[in-house]
Amino acid sequence: MRLDCPFCSNRDAGEFAQMGEDTGKRPDPEDENAETEFVDYLYLRDNPAGLNNELWYHAQGCRQWLRVLRNTKTHEIISVELAATGLPPQEKETGSKNDC
Repeated sequence: MRLDCPFCSNRDAGEFAQMGEDTGKRPDPEDENAETEFVDYLYLRDNPAGLNNELWYHAQGCRQWLRVLRNTKTHEIISVELAATGLPPQEKETGSKNDC
């Protein structure tokens, strides 16, 4: 399996660490039910068969967090974007790229 890193181009999946399902926004720590919400956020996963949003870390490259849309049945990578911004690097305000 290969991923198109926005900074490093097409790379083998072995360079990345798959860090689990991207569940979206973190719970508010000030919320009344914060403890329960964080337990659910950290440990409960849907584990769908089909399309899934995942977080991947490019450990042996640019060390960026990526949001990957992947089909868990076929392992097809649908899209890859920066997790911090949700935008490809050329659309970031700085316009700069990291070298791998």
